[in-house]
Amino acid sequence: MIFDVLTLFPGMFDSPFADSIIGKAVEKDLLQISAHNLRNWAEGRHQVTDDTPYGGGDGMVMKPEPVARALADLRRERPGSRVLLMSPQGKPFRQQDARELALEPGLILVCGRYEGFDERIRPLVDVEYSLGDFVLTGGELAAMVIIDAVARLIPGVLGSQGSAVTDSFSDGLLEHPHYTRPVEFAGERVPEVLLSGNHAAIARWRRREQLRRTLLRRPELLETASLSAEDRRLLEEVRNELADGGPA
Repeated sequence: MIFDVLTLFPGMFDSPFADSIIGKAVEKDLLQISAHNLRNWAEGRHQVTDDTPYGGGDGMVMKPEPVARALADLRRERPGSRVLLMSPQGKPFRQQDARELALEPGLILVCGRYEGFDERIRPLVDVEYSLGDFVLTGGELAAMVIIDAVARLIPGVLGSQGSAVTDSFSDGLLEHPHYTRPVEFAGERVPEVLLSGNHAAIARWRRREQLRRTLLRRPELLETASLSAEDRRLLEEVRNELADGGPA
């Protein structure tokens, strides 16, 4: 899969994707990540990409012409790529979005700076994404998050594709707790069921803990999750246990 990033700071993308799983996937040609300097599409000796806002106000606004020229060139070069704009006004980015984007041949991510983009840039993109109700100094960190979330869903990127299948939000719920050695740490033991070797009991415990954790931490997810009859029975068990003063 090909990721193209339009940014005023292409150097920001060197280190985060040079190591670990994403770096190895790039080495294997499973991924291609290219950060393009938006100033290369600006005109004039100073390659200006921003200007003062009409109507007055603080800060600077990113000009439409450099972005339009850059997107025209990249769309010609990558005709199948989807264009994403990093914006606090965009739709909240969710795991389902990552799954859908992972099916695309490529993504072009546009990163803003300053007070934002000239409004006439918005019709040039396919979708706007936000990471949440907060503001960053630029869109680069948001682009990195989206690249990471999408890249790990590409076949072959993770050592075990099952890791992506069982992640939090992969089925609409939070993930179950994990334990490794030692068996006891700071007075807390690994749950006995995980040491039993009984795979059916382990699977049931993990699903029950998924439901418990989601109920306690993100109950709104249960409203849209696809729950089986067994899931609903386990969830009722958890609710009854909590009502009786059981461990949260």
